[in-house]
Amino acid sequence: MSRAVIHETFGGPEVLELRDVPEPHAGPGEVRVRVTAVGLNPMDWGIAARPEVAARFGITVPAGFGSDFAGVVDEVGAGATGFAVGDRVHGGTLGRAAAEHLVLKAPTEGPEMLFHTPDGVSDEVASTLPVAGLSAAAALAAIDLRSGDTVLIGGAAGGVGVFAVQLAKLAGATVIGTASEGTFEFLRELGAEPVAYGAGLADRVRALAPDGVTAATDLFGTETAETALALGVPPERISTIAAGPTPPGGVRPTGGFDARPDALERIADAIVAGEITVPIAATFPIEKIRDAVALQAGRHVHGKIVITL
Repeated sequence: MSRAVIHETFGGPEVLELRDVPEPHAGPGEVRVRVTAVGLNPMDWGIAARPEVAARFGITVPAGFGSDFAGVVDEVGAGATGFAVGDRVHGGTLGRAAAEHLVLKAPTEGPEMLFHTPDGVSDEVASTLPVAGLSAAAALAAIDLRSGDTVLIGGAAGGVGVFAVQLAKLAGATVIGTASEGTFEFLRELGAEPVAYGAGLADRVRALAPDGVTAATDLFGTETAETALALGVPPERISTIAAGPTPPGGVRPTGGFDARPDALERIADAIVAGEITVPIAATFPIEKIRDAVALQAGRHVHGKIVITL
């Protein structure tokens, strides 16, 4: 037998159960991964909590949980290519990552992803990369971020934000990040100038950037996008990842599936080079999955939450 997190109904963390399930095995053209770490994302608990969100991703109950993982290949089926037993890997598989064993096509196809994990990147860090890293890369690519820009990043202290801030700095941009005041020092350490979200945001941003903001990305809702429009940023230089398919004012909706094919590899290389750090706010054993999801859902985490197996 193996173990996996399952939910039979939609709801809060209490619906998540760690269950014994039949152990899967790699078939032709497939590999099996022994999972060692699962990185949590807000979309994970959104899917588990709200049937309308799950429906957008084609997920029905009973369902698994989680999207991002890291581990080691421990079975390779006939005809599978690119991976061997013992390879360290990380990747994404929507709605089923929180499990001891995962079986995936090799090479992967559709929304599933599997990459080799470079030496110098731990499994815990690797498990945080796919959704957050690709979403951040896509959000910045959509606005053609470049050296010399002053970019306003909404939700800068969150799981996607920590990547967006550092990628923007690497691109040569000046970064202003919206956050709660309790995260200001954390954001300064990442290289951003923090600003409190909420009423009066536009005035506070003007004070921080008297020469103006040239680009923006909103990683949480629409407040930052609306503020950027009010500050005169052209809509084609504003992106959103969590405002639905029709964000305000003609700004650009995007997501991880829009990222360049080499985006994750570039992020992993930057981590190895010490150019990007991945702050892990907390780790929980899989037996504490409910506690981990409750913390994630509180939206006050500085960085990423990881489940270990």
